[in-house]
Amino acid sequence: MSTIFSKIIKGEIPCYKVAETPDFLAFLDVSPVKRGHVLVIPKKEIDYIFDMEDNDLAALHLFAKKIALGLKKVIPCKKIGVAVVGLEVPHTHIHLIPMNEIGDMNFANPRVQLSKEEFLSLAEEIKKNI
Repeated sequence: MSTIFSKIIKGEIPCYKVAETPDFLAFLDVSPVKRGHVLVIPKKEIDYIFDMEDNDLAALHLFAKKIALGLKKVIPCKKIGVAVVGLEVPHTHIHLIPMNEIGDMNFANPRVQLSKEEFLSLAEEIKKNI
């Protein structure tokens, strides 16, 4: 199935990594809905989140929770929104998006533009707070 996420996991495509375990990876979305938008993925190629084994699904959500708690320390917001859409890349992923209002989770909104330096700095700050 080799997706763009599989290539990121293998290091074939660079990413702005915020956390990694043997089973999961979290990195900044390069086309973020909001500043701080993070993608959390399993390293195992699984298209549909509900095809995951129960223990793996639970572990993915616990990993996402750690990332969300660290993200909230870095990006001032009311909450970290969680979305699982799964249509754009056929590899399970969770979107963590800082939000102050429901409209902040709208994927049709114009995307935030950040420089490479801003991405690097943001990823480093989130890492430090996880």
